[in-house]
Amino acid sequence: MIKILQNSFFLRQLYFNKPEMERLLMLSSLFSVGLTVVRILYTSEWMFAWLSWNLFLAVVPYLISRFAMHNPSWIENNFKFAALFLAWLLFIPNAFYIITDLFHLEVRTAIPLWFDLALIFSFVWNGILFGVLSVRQMEKMVQLKFPKITELQFAVPIMLLNAFGIYIGRYLRYNTWDVIVAPFQLTKDIIYLMLHPVQHRFDWSMIVCYAVFMTLIYVAIKRMSRALW
Repeated sequence: MIKILQNSFFLRQLYFNKPEMERLLMLSSLFSVGLTVVRILYTSEWMFAWLSWNLFLAVVPYLISRFAMHNPSWIENNFKFAALFLAWLLFIPNAFYIITDLFHLEVRTAIPLWFDLALIFSFVWNGILFGVLSVRQMEKMVQLKFPKITELQFAVPIMLLNAFGIYIGRYLRYNTWDVIVAPFQLTKDIIYLMLHPVQHRFDWSMIVCYAVFMTLIYVAIKRMSRALW
Protein backbone atom coordinates (compact mmCIF):
# COMPACT_ATOMS: atom_id res chain seq x y z
CA MET A 1 0.00 0.00 0.00
CA ILE A 2 2.78 2.42 0.95
CA LYS A 3 4.63 1.65 -2.29
CA ILE A 4 1.47 2.36 -4.29
CA LEU A 5 1.11 5.71 -2.54
CA GLN A 6 4.79 6.53 -3.10
CA ASN A 7 4.40 5.79 -6.81
CA SER A 8 1.59 8.31 -7.13
CA PHE A 9 2.96 11.42 -8.89
CA PHE A 10 0.58 13.72 -7.01
CA LEU A 11 1.52 12.32 -3.61
CA ARG A 12 5.22 12.37 -4.46
CA GLN A 13 5.02 16.06 -5.27
CA LEU A 14 2.76 16.90 -2.38
CA TYR A 15 4.33 14.77 0.33
CA PHE A 16 7.02 12.15 -0.36
CA ASN A 17 9.42 14.53 -2.15
CA LYS A 18 9.31 17.01 0.70
CA PRO A 19 12.05 17.26 3.37
CA GLU A 20 11.44 15.16 6.47
CA MET A 21 10.58 18.15 8.66
CA GLU A 22 7.98 19.39 6.22
CA ARG A 23 6.42 15.94 6.04
CA LEU A 24 6.16 15.84 9.83
CA LEU A 25 4.60 19.29 9.90
CA MET A 26 2.08 18.27 7.25
CA LEU A 27 1.09 15.19 9.24
CA SER A 28 0.88 17.19 12.46
CA SER A 29 -1.27 19.84 10.76
CA LEU A 30 -3.55 17.15 9.32
CA PHE A 31 -3.91 15.74 12.83
CA SER A 32 -5.08 19.14 14.08
CA VAL A 33 -7.54 19.57 11.24
CA GLY A 34 -8.71 15.97 11.75
CA LEU A 35 -9.50 16.67 15.40
CA THR A 36 -11.53 19.69 14.30
CA VAL A 37 -13.51 17.59 11.81
CA VAL A 38 -14.19 14.95 14.47
CA ARG A 39 -15.42 17.64 16.86
CA ILE A 40 -17.72 19.16 14.23
CA LEU A 41 -19.19 15.77 13.32
CA TYR A 42 -19.68 14.79 16.97
CA THR A 43 -21.17 18.04 18.24
CA SER A 44 -22.73 19.43 15.01
CA GLU A 45 -21.07 22.72 15.98
CA TRP A 46 -18.47 24.67 14.01
CA MET A 47 -16.60 25.56 17.17
CA PHE A 48 -12.81 25.91 16.57
CA ALA A 49 -13.17 25.58 12.79
CA TRP A 50 -11.47 28.98 12.55
CA LEU A 51 -8.30 27.47 14.04
CA SER A 52 -7.55 25.98 10.61
CA TRP A 53 -7.55 29.51 9.17
CA ASN A 54 -5.23 30.69 11.94
CA LEU A 55 -2.90 27.78 11.15
CA PHE A 56 -2.93 28.72 7.48
CA LEU A 57 -1.88 32.25 8.41
CA ALA A 58 0.89 30.72 10.54
CA VAL A 59 2.14 28.80 7.50
CA VAL A 60 2.35 31.91 5.27
CA PRO A 61 5.59 33.36 6.77
CA TYR A 62 7.17 29.91 6.50
CA LEU A 63 6.23 29.77 2.82
CA ILE A 64 7.77 33.22 2.33
CA SER A 65 11.08 32.33 3.99
CA ARG A 66 11.11 28.91 2.30
CA PHE A 67 10.60 30.58 -1.09
CA ALA A 68 13.61 32.83 -0.46
CA MET A 69 15.75 29.89 0.67
CA HIS A 70 15.01 28.13 -2.62
CA ASN A 71 15.56 31.27 -4.72
CA PRO A 72 19.01 32.70 -3.90
CA SER A 73 18.56 35.52 -6.43
CA TRP A 74 15.99 37.05 -4.07
CA ILE A 75 18.57 37.06 -1.28
CA GLU A 76 21.32 38.52 -3.46
CA ASN A 77 19.12 41.32 -4.80
CA ASN A 78 18.86 43.92 -2.03
CA PHE A 79 15.58 45.41 -3.28
CA LYS A 80 13.87 42.03 -3.65
CA PHE A 81 15.12 40.85 -0.28
CA ALA A 82 13.97 44.04 1.45
CA ALA A 83 10.47 43.65 -0.03
CA LEU A 84 10.36 39.99 0.93
CA PHE A 85 11.62 40.73 4.45
CA LEU A 86 8.93 43.39 4.97
CA ALA A 87 6.22 41.01 3.78
CA TRP A 88 7.61 38.37 6.12
CA LEU A 89 7.60 40.81 9.05
CA LEU A 90 3.91 41.50 8.47
CA PHE A 91 2.96 37.82 8.56
CA ILE A 92 5.37 36.25 11.07
CA PRO A 93 3.35 37.38 14.15
CA ASN A 94 0.51 35.13 12.89
CA ALA A 95 2.66 32.06 13.56
CA PHE A 96 2.93 32.93 17.25
CA TYR A 97 -0.45 34.65 17.63
CA ILE A 98 -2.03 31.21 17.65
CA ILE A 99 -0.59 30.75 21.19
CA THR A 100 -3.32 33.05 22.47
CA ASP A 101 -6.02 30.75 21.06
CA LEU A 102 -5.53 28.80 24.30
CA PHE A 103 -7.68 31.58 25.81
CA HIS A 104 -10.67 29.81 24.27
CA LEU A 105 -10.18 26.66 26.32
CA GLU A 106 -13.04 26.18 28.77
CA VAL A 107 -15.30 23.44 30.09
CA ARG A 108 -18.12 22.65 27.68
CA THR A 109 -20.84 20.06 28.11
CA ALA A 110 -20.74 18.92 24.48
CA ILE A 111 -17.28 17.37 24.58
CA PRO A 112 -14.57 16.47 27.18
CA LEU A 113 -12.14 19.16 28.19
CA TRP A 114 -9.14 16.91 27.40
CA PHE A 115 -10.24 16.73 23.76
CA ASP A 116 -10.46 20.50 23.36
CA LEU A 117 -7.10 20.85 25.09
CA ALA A 118 -5.48 18.42 22.65
CA LEU A 119 -7.19 20.13 19.71
CA ILE A 120 -6.21 23.70 20.56
CA PHE A 121 -2.72 22.82 21.77
CA SER A 122 -2.00 20.85 18.58
CA PHE A 123 -2.73 23.98 16.55
CA VAL A 124 -0.60 26.07 18.91
CA TRP A 125 2.27 23.59 18.65
CA ASN A 126 2.14 23.57 14.85
CA GLY A 127 2.04 27.37 14.74
CA ILE A 128 5.08 27.59 17.01
CA LEU A 129 7.02 25.09 14.88
CA PHE A 130 6.22 26.91 11.64
CA GLY A 131 7.17 30.18 13.30
CA VAL A 132 10.47 28.90 14.73
CA LEU A 133 11.48 27.33 11.41
CA SER A 134 10.61 30.48 9.52
CA VAL A 135 12.53 32.72 11.94
CA ARG A 136 15.52 30.38 11.68
CA GLN A 137 15.44 30.49 7.89
CA MET A 138 15.23 34.27 7.89
CA GLU A 139 18.03 34.48 10.46
CA LYS A 140 20.30 32.50 8.13
CA MET A 141 19.51 34.80 5.21
CA VAL A 142 20.01 37.99 7.21
CA GLN A 143 23.34 36.69 8.53
CA LEU A 144 24.46 35.99 4.96
CA LYS A 145 23.97 39.68 4.19
CA PHE A 146 25.08 40.95 7.61
CA PRO A 147 27.55 38.40 9.07
CA LYS A 148 28.17 40.38 12.26
CA ILE A 149 24.57 40.04 13.47
CA THR A 150 24.37 37.52 16.30
CA GLU A 151 21.57 35.16 17.17
CA LEU A 152 20.11 37.33 19.92
CA GLN A 153 20.60 40.57 17.98
CA PHE A 154 18.28 39.12 15.38
CA ALA A 155 15.90 37.06 17.53
CA VAL A 156 15.12 39.56 20.30
CA PRO A 157 13.86 42.42 18.03
CA ILE A 158 11.91 39.95 15.90
CA MET A 159 10.23 38.37 18.91
CA LEU A 160 9.49 41.81 20.34
CA LEU A 161 7.77 42.73 17.07
CA ASN A 162 5.95 39.39 17.16
CA ALA A 163 4.72 40.06 20.69
CA PHE A 164 3.59 43.53 19.64
CA GLY A 165 1.79 42.02 16.66
CA ILE A 166 0.09 39.48 18.93
CA TYR A 167 -1.08 42.28 21.19
CA ILE A 168 -2.58 44.46 18.45
CA GLY A 169 -4.19 41.36 16.93
CA ARG A 170 -5.66 39.91 20.12
CA TYR A 171 -6.59 43.09 22.00
CA LEU A 172 -6.85 45.86 19.39
CA ARG A 173 -8.41 43.33 16.96
CA TYR A 174 -6.36 44.29 13.91
CA ASN A 175 -5.44 41.86 11.14
CA THR A 176 -2.32 41.74 8.95
CA TRP A 177 -4.16 43.29 6.01
CA ASP A 178 -5.23 46.28 8.12
CA VAL A 179 -1.77 47.68 7.39
CA ILE A 180 -3.24 48.37 3.93
CA VAL A 181 -6.97 48.57 4.68
CA ALA A 182 -6.83 50.78 7.81
CA PRO A 183 -3.27 52.17 8.06
CA PHE A 184 -4.19 55.50 9.66
CA GLN A 185 -6.32 54.09 12.47
CA LEU A 186 -3.73 51.39 13.13
CA THR A 187 -0.93 53.98 13.26
CA LYS A 188 -3.00 56.20 15.55
CA ASP A 189 -3.61 53.37 18.03
CA ILE A 190 0.06 52.32 18.01
CA ILE A 191 1.25 55.89 18.61
CA TYR A 192 -1.26 56.30 21.46
CA LEU A 193 0.01 53.09 23.05
CA MET A 194 3.62 54.30 22.82
CA LEU A 195 2.89 57.79 24.12
CA HIS A 196 1.13 56.48 27.24
CA PRO A 197 3.26 53.58 28.52
CA VAL A 198 2.23 54.02 32.17
CA GLN A 199 -1.46 54.02 31.34
CA HIS A 200 -0.90 50.88 29.28
CA ARG A 201 1.57 49.25 31.65
CA PHE A 202 -0.31 45.91 31.62
CA ASP A 203 -0.34 45.93 27.82
CA TRP A 204 3.41 46.54 27.68
CA SER A 205 3.93 43.91 30.38
CA MET A 206 2.15 41.39 28.15
CA ILE A 207 4.25 42.40 25.14
CA VAL A 208 7.55 42.09 27.03
CA CYS A 209 6.49 38.83 28.68
CA TYR A 210 5.58 37.21 25.37
CA ALA A 211 8.72 38.55 23.68
CA VAL A 212 10.93 36.93 26.33
CA PHE A 213 8.88 33.73 26.27
CA MET A 214 9.09 33.37 22.47
CA THR A 215 12.81 34.19 22.45
CA LEU A 216 13.38 31.43 24.99
CA ILE A 217 11.32 29.01 22.88
CA TYR A 218 13.30 29.88 19.76
CA VAL A 219 16.72 29.60 21.38
CA ALA A 220 15.78 26.43 23.29
CA ILE A 221 14.56 24.62 20.16
CA LYS A 222 17.74 25.59 18.32
CA ARG A 223 19.92 24.35 21.17
CA MET A 224 17.93 21.10 21.48
CA SER A 225 18.42 20.33 17.79
CA ARG A 226 22.16 20.68 18.25
CA ALA A 227 22.28 18.72 21.52
CA LEU A 228 20.40 15.75 20.08
CA TRP A 229 22.91 15.29 17.30
